Amino acid sequence: FDRHARTTGNGPGYATIVGSGPHAPTLHWVRCDGPVLPDATLLLDMGVETGTLYTADVTRTVPPSGRFTDEQRAVHDLVERAHRAGMAHVRPGVSYLDFHFAAMEVLARGLHDWGLLDVSVDEALSPQGQQHRRWLVCGIGHHLGLDVHDCARSEWQDYMGADLREGVVMTVEPGLYFHAHDLTVPPELRGIGVRLEDDLLVTSDG
Repeated sequence: FDRHARTTGNGPGYATIVGSGPHAPTLHWVRCDGPVLPDATLLLDMGVETGTLYTADVTRTVPPSGRFTDEQRAVHDLVERAHRAGMAHVRPGVSYLDFHFAAMEVLARGLHDWGLLDVSVDEALSPQGQQHRRWLVCGIGHHLGLDVHDCARSEWQDYMGADLREGVVMTVEPGLYFHAHDLTVPPELRGIGVRLEDDLLVTSDG
């Protein structure tokens, strides 16, 4: 991938993340080491910096064996539903954080349906709750540009507190991260990490 990035662009847009099995739930496994386990999820977070120096940021989670286990498929499907819900809220004139909250609600409801939350979905989604965030680690996206987390030091009212407008480029990247040592989840979920990420350009009509 790094060779491809140098050949077709200016190089990798950031430190490439490749995590297999117990490494997949680590948000930024930039060591990219360890074996690719055929029966575990493989998380790939990669971006090419183009000749114009703008970067991309894309994540996919795949089964190296060619087929997810039932538990891996359930996690992937839940993350995909959250991903689609988040992307559906990206359009001009809405609050930047609308996509974040839409994806979070899908994930919280899914975790509640699996019996992993000991509170209601409404309590989990409240500012004082956030119990579902145990397995999310980070937010659902960010602005994207010359830096992979572009303008992250901007004032709140100019970034997360602003409305989306035409020309904004951003990512939507929900995930679920069940660490191998996490005794709060059933054994069959431990060691599964799934993230899906796409780069979106806000246009005049969506």
